[in-house]
Amino acid sequence: MTKEFKIYTKTGDDGTTGLVGGTRVKKYAPRLEAYGTIDELNSHLGVIRSMDIPQEIVELLIQIQNKLFNIGSRLASDEKGDEFTLGLVVQKEDIEVLEKAIDRYEEELPELRNFILPGGEQSVAQCHVARTVCRRAERRIVEFSEQDAVQPELIRYVNRLSDFLFVLARYLGHQKGVDETPWKY
Repeated sequence: MTKEFKIYTKTGDDGTTGLVGGTRVKKYAPRLEAYGTIDELNSHLGVIRSMDIPQEIVELLIQIQNKLFNIGSRLASDEKGDEFTLGLVVQKEDIEVLEKAIDRYEEELPELRNFILPGGEQSVAQCHVARTVCRRAERRIVEFSEQDAVQPELIRYVNRLSDFLFVLARYLGHQKGVDETPWKY
């Protein structure tokens, strides 16, 4: 028999939350900002998946979302929780998946000659939103890493993911015949 999973526990009513492993920390702690922003990013990727995009990209986004769940779990683990989440590390191969996708999609794109403004079509604009949330997640993780150990590949993965989301925005726009809007200064 499985234990029923309750949505509310009331344990966070005091402004704290429990980490994987049991430690309670304030809800505004840098650790929570890091994994909370990863969770927000994951939700934005879910929005992109709900749009009219190729199935191949949907499948890649699901793979990325699963990796983001792993990253969030690692960031949410205290020393005791590490024994439960230790296998959820980011591998060099995970980063290579993103790099290969970037290289493949870039092959089909016109050369980037100037900065472009986010927008143009809903899936394109949503990729840019996800990209900026990803950059914020990276900043939060780097900030957290100054007080607690964070796997270096985890930071590299999030950095590469923001690059992927930029290229994905351009790729989807190109595939849909949407012109990029150059930044005019």
